[in-house]
Amino acid sequence: MKFISKNGLGILLCAVIAAAAAFLSRLSIGGFSFEIIGAPVFAILIGMAIAFLLPATAENEKVGSGIKFTSKKILQWAVIILGFSLDLGTIAKVGQKSLPVIISTITVSLVMAYIMMKIIKIDKKTACLIGVGSSICGGSAIAATAPVINADDEDVARAISVIFLFNVIAALIFPTLGHAIGFGSEGFAVFAGTAVNDTSSVTAAASTAEGIYGVDGILSSAVTVKLTRTLAIIPITLALALYRAKKAKSSDKGGEYSLKSIFPFFILFFVLASVITTAVGAMPNSGFTSFYNTYFISAAKWLAKFFISMAMCAIGLNTNIVNLIKNGKKPIFLGLCCWIAISLVSIGVQLATGIFYTNI
Repeated sequence: MKFISKNGLGILLCAVIAAAAAFLSRLSIGGFSFEIIGAPVFAILIGMAIAFLLPATAENEKVGSGIKFTSKKILQWAVIILGFSLDLGTIAKVGQKSLPVIISTITVSLVMAYIMMKIIKIDKKTACLIGVGSSICGGSAIAATAPVINADDEDVARAISVIFLFNVIAALIFPTLGHAIGFGSEGFAVFAGTAVNDTSSVTAAASTAEGIYGVDGILSSAVTVKLTRTLAIIPITLALALYRAKKAKSSDKGGEYSLKSIFPFFILFFVLASVITTAVGAMPNSGFTSFYNTYFISAAKWLAKFFISMAMCAIGLNTNIVNLIKNGKKPIFLGLCCWIAISLVSIGVQLATGIFYTNI
């Protein structure tokens, strides 16, 4: 009861705004579907607007604690639940062909983020979040990485805003551009899965491409490649945690040091959730496996996205939009550099491996 009285109103506020964001993301006007933008982006924008109009909202004693809980703990829960949508066996089988492209694009994005961080002197945490968001899976990767590097809400808001900008551009121009430069239908699916960041935008780009190419299967292949990229959350966050732990230990002046305070244990639960789904997928067909694969996984995907939207709303409520805009030029430029590098490397590796011209 104490937890509810302390955090209930703040959590409820974020849940209501997340529900509104989910509704907005399903709208379409004049043929333009807001699904490209996605509920998490709508949620953070609404949160920022409320913070701008009512600056003291996040500090309010009735809702402040719940908002903070949502931006930290519910964000981690969202990542854990996301693990249930990953069947490691299916991803390994279908994503194997695209693995060289995935590894190359992730590597170039992280290297680009590091180099540009040094050149344009951008905040390390913001650069890290934009790098992993661009290379792995947009909002989900940012959600998983933020607690590991102890990023504050404005760092997260900057990174999400940058990823959102290039997601929308990619979803709008990539299908036509890909067809024009000669991608085969399978080649474009790999391109969409590696060069577009967030799942909603990958889905939008691949769905549009199916209409342009006149074939089915681009969407399912692109989403599989995207989910394969998502697995990179595991080694990246663990590596960042170990780096941070080593750095903290070296700066510790003889005092006690606890790895537990830094290690991202929620990532282990994310892995466990993926292992459970993989184990169920390997079972003989039964009523249970049918229910799990048809209903449970769909519910887990929905709940993970809803929790991410709640967390993004909480982050928006803690964000000073004036500072965000004022300090936004460098993050946008960094995001642009990562986006261009990923796109070019995806095309280059596909040309080298022969995927570029292949069809489904």
